[in-house]
Amino acid sequence: MENYVITIARGFGSGGKEIAIKLGERLGISCYERQLLTMASDQSGIDEGLFVETDERLRGKYIANWLRKIPFTDVLEPREKDFVSDINLFNIQAELIRSLAKSESCIIVGKCADHILKDYKNVISLYVEAPRSACVKSIMNKMYISEERANQLIHSTDRYRAQYYNYYTGGKDWTNPINYDLILNSNRIGRDNCVEVIMEYIKIKFGE
Repeated sequence: MENYVITIARGFGSGGKEIAIKLGERLGISCYERQLLTMASDQSGIDEGLFVETDERLRGKYIANWLRKIPFTDVLEPREKDFVSDINLFNIQAELIRSLAKSESCIIVGKCADHILKDYKNVISLYVEAPRSACVKSIMNKMYISEERANQLIHSTDRYRAQYYNYYTGGKDWTNPINYDLILNSNRIGRDNCVEVIMEYIKIKFGE
């Protein structure tokens, strides 16, 4: 296989992004998360701020019927009125993710990448989670905030990630294990050992 992609979905505070970065360093491949927004902006000419606004969340009345009229696979032309709609912004990112999957080995964090690439044979999709207490402690230490505030952030962030995933996948559950090749509880063996487990899984699926 010429190239492969690892997609990582993660609960807030579980260490999924940290694991992704460490995995990328071990494998010598790029890890994309926030960079995808800049790349999508550069590719489309749309202000990056609009991509940031919709990054794994939904703006306003996300169940509005008129949004549903826009295909979830077609990228609109700049002259079309819904060029900067939420769905078109998603489609632009999805097209970019598919392009990366065809051209290079990389890691993609979030962005419904597991769903976008579900039919690709060169993809391993992972979900990283941890108990709430471990996530709270991690967020408190990282952001220097109170336990109460950490709980609030975990609740709100995981909620809008779930809503985003549900909307753009046509009603799928973000945390459903069936969506993924491998589910990891980062609190059980630690984040570094999660990287080791993933490395072994890559060898099993794709060979040495």
